[in-house]
This record gives sequence, structure tokens and C-alpha cells, in this order.
Amino acid sequence: MRVCIVYDCLFPWTIGGAERWYRNLAERLAADGHDVTYLTRLQWEPASAPQIPGVRVIAVSGTDELYGPDGTRRFGPPLRFGRGVLGHLWRHGRDYDVVHTASFPYFSLLAAGVARRRGGYRLLADWHEVWTGEYWRSYVGGLAGTVGLLVQRACARVDHVAFCFSRLHAGRLVAAGYAGEPIVLEGEYAGDLTPPVARSAAVPALVVVAGRQIAEKRVPAAVAGIAAARARGADVRAVIFGDGPEHALVRAEIERLGLADVIETPGFVDAAVIDEALRGALCLLHPSSREGYGMVVVEASAAGTPSIVVADADNAAVELVDEDVNGVIAPSATAEDLADALLAIHAGGDALRASTCAWFAANATRLSLGASLDVVAARYAE
Repeated sequence: MRVCIVYDCLFPWTIGGAERWYRNLAERLAADGHDVTYLTRLQWEPASAPQIPGVRVIAVSGTDELYGPDGTRRFGPPLRFGRGVLGHLWRHGRDYDVVHTASFPYFSLLAAGVARRRGGYRLLADWHEVWTGEYWRSYVGGLAGTVGLLVQRACARVDHVAFCFSRLHAGRLVAAGYAGEPIVLEGEYAGDLTPPVARSAAVPALVVVAGRQIAEKRVPAAVAGIAAARARGADVRAVIFGDGPEHALVRAEIERLGLADVIETPGFVDAAVIDEALRGALCLLHPSSREGYGMVVVEASAAGTPSIVVADADNAAVELVDEDVNGVIAPSATAEDLADALLAIHAGGDALRASTCAWFAANATRLSLGASLDVVAARYAE
């Protein structure tokens, strides 16, 4: 089968859950004998062009800064990428049986929908997130947010097979105007499915925070929660992995609360370093307000480590935590609520770590990348 994958980012030139999903999807399809093309934007120097076995990588737009200084997505790069996708599929659409695109950044999905009239391919799209009008306006302002919401609704109405990665966003997609029933893919985890062996947390207890340091991740709130837990007698230290527009704010909060000697901030590191830290950690502290899936929660459970997430309207990661089984769902990201959750994890001790291991053993296959790829491949074959 001739498959075209469309996303404006490519791992490892950019790093994130969607990037890993599309890279894994392309490699899996190529390994299964399909003819695979990956449309993206230019992200590399000519001497370091992507070499993915069995996959043709084509840049249909130039190098662009995707994010502004505040960490929000710019409008220009998606427009240029959508134009490049439209041009490629208008000329070469008949070369593909299937076009599989990310819904975001939207213009590529609209382009694929328009060009399909000429190319005749089957169109599938992944909806990692569906934003509310309130979130759109808070993200880019009133006028731009209204435009973004209207474009999102237009994409929902394009005739395509829709995949979502959470029940939250599947429901929102239908409410946005999608005419069918979205297929929920629960698995994105590409790691070892062997059940972890429960072991005691290190002493003093280590709290792990990991992710891009943007406003939605609320990393400064994690610092405040750790300080509040220590003030209530918890002997905890922390390591905060990642970087981003709020890194200086995170560092300032650490200094303000006098935690420079107990919180490390090594920046971005290899995944193996985070995995090793999780295996000996008390918990993963993930106070994000917005997640389309929450891969890091699955990774923590795979290490036998419980997680703390926050019950926010846009946070699908709560679907990956069973209360007091593989973690705790904090009611908010205030310092006191996060401290309560940290103390609850601490009190759960080895019993909570053992139940986290059992939770992963029971759910590993469902949450595996392979399970989702099997569903996608079956849809291609229909």
C-alpha cells in the first residue's frame, strides 16, 4: 500500500509525543512492506538529511520557527506548510492510496481534504487535542482565538477517518461537528512491556518533573508544591528535566523558595536518564493543565513509579491514573493541593509502588504503541 504521512515536525529534529508517534508509524509501515512517504517542513542541514529505512522524507515548506517567545505556536508556519502539502498532494495525490495527517496545525488537513478530490486517496487524521473556544482565546487572544476555533471546526467537518488518543478529545471532536464516531487509540507507549518489579523509593525521596517548560505545564507550581510538602515534614528532593520559555521563571521560583540545594534542573537529557531517575523516584509530579494524552504518566508506571496529575478540564492525562492505584489526582495545582498529593504518595509507600507495577502489567498491552498501530493498519486495509 502507498501511504503518505503528513506532519510539520519530525523526530528527533523536534521532540514530542506526536513526533514520536509519526516516526514510529512510518517505521512500522515501512517494516511491514508498505511504500511510505513523510511530508514535513525543512528541519535539517543538507548534510544531515533524514535517513529512515524505507521512508522517503520530503520537505514541502522551509525552515520556520514554530513558536514565539512566549511558547505559543505562530500562524505563519502552519499556513506555509499547508500550502506546501496542497501543492504536493495536488501534483502527486494519485501516487498514494492513503494520506494520514495530524489534525494540528490544521491547514495541512484542510489541504489534504481539498486535494483528495483530485487524488482519490483515503484520508485519515489524528486528533491529539480538540481545543475549546475558551482555551483558544486564552492561548492566542480573542480575535485570533475565534479564527483558530473556526478553522478547527472546519477541519472536523472534512470527510475523514478520525483517530483520538483520549475519550475527552473524542467527545469534543463530535461536539465540534465530526460526523462519524472517532476511533480512540489508547496506546502510544513504545517501551518494554515487561511488568516492572516493585522496589522501594530512594531516601531522601526523589520527585521527578519532566516536560517542556511552557505555561501549560505549570512547572513553577511543581516547585511550590515541593516546598509546601517539605514545610510539612516530607523529606523530598527533586529533579526537573526539560527547558523552555519558562525556564528562567522555574529557576527564580527555586531561588525564591530556598530550594537550590534540593532541586536540580539539568535541562533536556536523553530518555534513558529520565527512565533511570523514575525507577528510583518517589513519584512523577506532572501538574500540567493541558495534555492530549500524557505519555510520561505511562512511562512512570512502566518504571513502577506512581504519578501525580491535576484534574483540569483540558487534561486527558487523568484518564491514565487510577486514584490510589498508580497515582493521585490532585484537585488543583495550588501548592497545598500538590503537597497533599505528595504526602499521600509518600504515605502509600511500597504498597502503592506495588499496585503501580500491577496496574502497568494489566494495562501494558492496551497502552502499547503496537496495539494502536495494529488498529491503524487495519483501517488502511479496509
